[in-house]
Amino acid sequence: MSIEIRVPTLPESVADATLISWHKALGDFIQKGENLVDLETDKVVLEVPTPESGILTEIIAQDGSTVASGDLLARITVQSNASVPPPEKNASEQKAPAPISVEIPLSPAVRRIIFENNLNPTLITGSGKGGRITKLDVQDYLAQNSQVTAPPIEVTSPKTIVTEMPETNLIGITDEITHTRRKNNTRPEQRVPMTRLRAKVAERLLQAQQNAAMLTTFNEVNMQNVMDLRKQYQDRFTAKHNVKLGFMSFFIKASIEALKRFPAINASIDGEDIIYHGYYDIGIAVASPRGLIVPVLRDADQLDFAGIEKNIVDFGTKAKAGTLTYDELNGGTFTITNGGIFGSMLSTPILNPPQCAILGMHAITERAVVEKGEIVIRPIMYLALSYDHRLVDGRDAVQFLVAIKEGLESPAHLLLNI
Repeated sequence: MSIEIRVPTLPESVADATLISWHKALGDFIQKGENLVDLETDKVVLEVPTPESGILTEIIAQDGSTVASGDLLARITVQSNASVPPPEKNASEQKAPAPISVEIPLSPAVRRIIFENNLNPTLITGSGKGGRITKLDVQDYLAQNSQVTAPPIEVTSPKTIVTEMPETNLIGITDEITHTRRKNNTRPEQRVPMTRLRAKVAERLLQAQQNAAMLTTFNEVNMQNVMDLRKQYQDRFTAKHNVKLGFMSFFIKASIEALKRFPAINASIDGEDIIYHGYYDIGIAVASPRGLIVPVLRDADQLDFAGIEKNIVDFGTKAKAGTLTYDELNGGTFTITNGGIFGSMLSTPILNPPQCAILGMHAITERAVVEKGEIVIRPIMYLALSYDHRLVDGRDAVQFLVAIKEGLESPAHLLLNI
């Protein structure tokens, strides 16, 4: 019996998706519930599991194809004994390993290391999205198996031109181009398609620049009290809640208290109307292998510090694995982005439409400051608030940022809700 594998119902407002990777080839056995193919939308990567165990007998949509809800992807032949995968060869047949030919998506840098070290990529566990093998995975494998000699292999390229090139692979592209240039004494270039996520980010950022009267105001905050508080209670907090107490929970709590005092900053513009939100859904900008994404912490005002930290850790884990859902990325009334983790000293974050404000955190650096007439060394962070001047007055924006500064410099106010 043959069954059809079709594109599942896509999230609302998502018209189509791009097929980025088949996990099985024609003739392969696949277990019920096993992921068959990855589909990339503007925000998330959707997995398409097979409803029954069987043999993949026909592939309709190829890598790089644009598909819509209900489109036919493949056909699987379900057999009565499909629950049992094809038998493996006996030990005598496996004694003399033959060259292994695998067709898996590898970045140029990863492919070069595999060739140079004569490795079998099927033995390497990938930590990238969808199990993809990263350069670090290969290096870890080499370190753990330095005394093991792998059988010779032949790695073939994917059938189509690269359809997804995460930012983490750009270094690999540069390495490959540099290697080619030195070898052939040429000036090579490599053209790769923009991912759907990158295209969507570009579209929204351009929209923010063109459709909003965006300004940015700056301030600085003394992080000494927050750092002392974290140091004093970190061990007890971690032991009780099984999660570390980070900085982001303090910033979220301080932002919520400031948003309550300045409701216009938690609002949005819809045509000629202003929508004042009576809830606090805070977007947290997260770097992922596919680019910058903003999962939303819903009803953040209802969460304690531990709840906030657990959600942030969950977002980071899902972002790395590419398993964030569309609902987790949709909406939001205010966004916080932390360029400080990458060493940024100061920046002007761009609005995340239709939100009217975004808070930028930066690196904490010891600086000389004046306190009570004396010069002292304190851990200082620069803050940036970008806002839509059509809705938010400059005075409110400045006072909003001052309110966040005051909450962080006196964290007891956040804990006592005063």
